[in-house]
Amino acid sequence: MKKLLFTLCMVACGLSAGATTPIEEINIRDPFILADSASGNYYMYCSSSVKGESGQSLGGVAVYRSSNLRDWDGPIQVCAVPADNWITGRVWAPEVHKHNGKYYLFATINTDIEWKGRKEGWAPYTYRGTQIFRSDSPEGPFEALSRMPATPIDEMALDGTLWVEDGVPYMVYCHEWVQTVDGGMNVVKLSDDLSETVGQPVRLFNASAAKWSTGASNGSYVTDGCFLYRTKDGKLLMIWSSFMNGEYAIGVAESTTGKVMGPWKQIDEPLFNRDGGHGMLFKDFDGELHLVIHVPNSPSGMERARIFDIEDTGSGLKMKQPKP
Repeated sequence: MKKLLFTLCMVACGLSAGATTPIEEINIRDPFILADSASGNYYMYCSSSVKGESGQSLGGVAVYRSSNLRDWDGPIQVCAVPADNWITGRVWAPEVHKHNGKYYLFATINTDIEWKGRKEGWAPYTYRGTQIFRSDSPEGPFEALSRMPATPIDEMALDGTLWVEDGVPYMVYCHEWVQTVDGGMNVVKLSDDLSETVGQPVRLFNASAAKWSTGASNGSYVTDGCFLYRTKDGKLLMIWSSFMNGEYAIGVAESTTGKVMGPWKQIDEPLFNRDGGHGMLFKDFDGELHLVIHVPNSPSGMERARIFDIEDTGSGLKMKQPKP
C-alpha cells in the first residue's frame, strides 16, 4: 500500500498542464469544485477506482484542474482506499475542504456485501459510510485518518460534508432511505483535526418534510447531496437533493436559528427540478457565487457537470443563467 500511495503522490505532483478537456465532455456524477486560493486553481473531484498491489479493485478519487472553469487538465489519481480498510468498494461523492491549513477529503465508500435482506423492489441493503482523508495539497495524496467511517457503522450513510460553526467542525450527512424508508439528514460534531466524531448524531429533518420532495412509488423518500451555505445576511441554508415527480431535484432548507442544529424549515419551491442534482456552492476568484451539479441524473454515462450562476439575495438563493 505504501508503494501505491507513493505512486499516487508522484502522479498527483505531476498534474499535466498540457491538453485540456472541455467541461461538457467530462462524464461525472456528484461534481465538487474547490476554488483553491493558495494555488489559484479550481479542482473538480470525481470517483476513480484503482488496482491494489494484489490486483484487487480499490475505491479511489481523481481530480481535474482548471484556471477558468471551462477547460480541465486530468484526471489524475489523488487517493486510493487502503486495502485493509473497513470496506474498499467504489467511492461516491468525493468532496475536499480546506481546514486549518490542511485539505480534507470526505468520501462515501460502498460495498456489495449485503448487511440485511433486501426489501422487494428496493436497492440492496449494504454497508455504506463516509470516511475522511487528509493531505497537505489539493492534488493529494490523501491518506485515511482512520480505517473506519466517520458515520456510524450501523447506519447506511452517505454524502458527508464539512461545516464549521463558531470554530467547531461538524459533519452533515444523509441517512439512506434503504434503511430508514424516509431518508434522514443528520449532523455529528467532529474533533478539531476531524479524526473522530464527538458525541452522537442528531437528526435534522427527513426527506418527506419538503413539499417538493414527492417520494417514490415504493413509498421511500431520498436524501442526497447536502451542502451548507451562509448568505450575505447571515442566514444558514442547506441545499440537498431528492426526487420530485420522478426527476432528480435540488431543494433548500433554512435553519431558523442560523445554527447547524436547527430547527430547519423547508423552502416550498425547489432550486432546480430538471433531472439534475447533487449540488454544491462555491465562489470563483472574482467572488461570484456558483452552483455545480450533474445533469442529467440518468441514463448512466450521460452525466455532465453543469455550472450555474447564483444570486445570493441575502434571504435566499436565486438561479441565474448557466455559465457558458
